[in-house]
Amino acid sequence: MNIGEASKATGISVKMLRYYEEIGLVQPAQRTESGYRIYSDKNIATLRFVRRARDLGFQVKQIGALLDLWENGSRASADVKSLALAHVSELEQRRRELDEMIATLNHLARNCHGDDRPDCPILTSLGADSDAPAPRTPRKKRSRKGFASAR
Repeated sequence: MNIGEASKATGISVKMLRYYEEIGLVQPAQRTESGYRIYSDKNIATLRFVRRARDLGFQVKQIGALLDLWENGSRASADVKSLALAHVSELEQRRRELDEMIATLNHLARNCHGDDRPDCPILTSLGADSDAPAPRTPRKKRSRKGFASAR
């Protein structure tokens, strides 16, 4: 297979195929006399492995470690499990961080009037000193019926 066919077969862009080869994540494909890459079935299997690992969120360094284990017939499955569980822990931490971001943005959006007025707690929060709590946007006083107080 040439590089375009390998890209289609693995779902990895041509640019990323070249990058993975350049950084040593995967072995360089064989070359024709004219310098074109030729991918073997083994190359394709390795690239599919890389793609599935990327789809699960593993970073390049982690994928390299997984590839080493995959190619080592005398590996201990405990090593693979340890790598996977460490990644699960990282993903759970990222999920907690994303949940916090979602909660903060929902809170800010609920407190934004969303009308023609210029004041906006979302922008106020983004422009605030990162160490200080976001200032609250003052609300206009209203009576129970929704009309401004006349005092």
